[in-house]
Amino acid sequence: MNSIQSDALEPTRDELAGQSLGQRMLRLAPVYGLVILTVLLIILFSLLLPNTFPTVLNLRSILSDKSIIALLSLAAMIPMVAGRIDLTVGYGIVLWHILAISFQVNFGIPWPVAVLIVVALGAMTGVLNGILVEVAKIDAFIATLGTGTVLYAIALWHSGGRQVVGALDPNFYLLSGKWVLGLPITGFYVLAVSLVMWLVLEFTPIGRYLYAIGANQKAAELNGIPTRKFVVGAFVASGTLSAIAGVLLASKLRIGQASVGLEFLLPALVGAFLGSTTIKPGRVNVWGTIIGVTILAVGISGIQQFGGSFWVEPLFNGSTLLIAIGIAGYAQRKKGAARK
Repeated sequence: MNSIQSDALEPTRDELAGQSLGQRMLRLAPVYGLVILTVLLIILFSLLLPNTFPTVLNLRSILSDKSIIALLSLAAMIPMVAGRIDLTVGYGIVLWHILAISFQVNFGIPWPVAVLIVVALGAMTGVLNGILVEVAKIDAFIATLGTGTVLYAIALWHSGGRQVVGALDPNFYLLSGKWVLGLPITGFYVLAVSLVMWLVLEFTPIGRYLYAIGANQKAAELNGIPTRKFVVGAFVASGTLSAIAGVLLASKLRIGQASVGLEFLLPALVGAFLGSTTIKPGRVNVWGTIIGVTILAVGISGIQQFGGSFWVEPLFNGSTLLIAIGIAGYAQRKKGAARK
């Protein structure tokens, strides 16, 4: 069940203290390798595509298109911190964005109430996942895959396989359509959520407990940590955040359809897995996840501007996921060998 390890591989101050500048750079290269690669890609595409890539318009496009994926990646990484995986982030967003519109169009519910209902349903789904994993002792991958498939089936049943379309309150559109400082407001949502998660995971007992559970649940239990409560809480937070992403998707698309949403699952997981290979290699972390999503966004944007076909994006995402898992596995084996 603890398939996502949480042991960080970043060098300590004592380890770096006795090394030369060259040795320090070599030691830090794996830690910030993905950050360096992201910067190099930005420079490369800016030089090759000077009229289209290094522009404010392209930045706005990337922020608008990838903010929802970033939120889903952050949602997926919360259970990963505790050594679990949550696949409902990709399946659930299909139902959440449909319900956010359907409640307004078909039931006449005011948009603030509709949003609150959808977010509450997302949290309840997290509770269900937590119970299945911690009480029923079902593997997290299997449990969330089953829950996610049920959510997708409900989305198909509720929509009848058709688009949910209707007149919506203009204020609902502003949830994702408003601009702040010349940039999409969704980018600021991602920044705010990232800051909150970083503070919680790095500077509060909640974060330390979750990392301890992810590293070794039995040891965490022996140290008095109520592991079941924190794992369930991680799934609740993940479900809540994915529901918020669903609301923003509904605000952006202005229609609900069951064919939209599943394509977010793979890049969201890729971003979260990539996050465990940088900044704090071997440990799922917030800024690593943001870097993971960023390199996906930069790479896909550059390739598409070169005229890449429609199949390039899933190919890039899938290949990057395999590379990320390979790097994470290598890092874990390296640390295991160092300990021995």
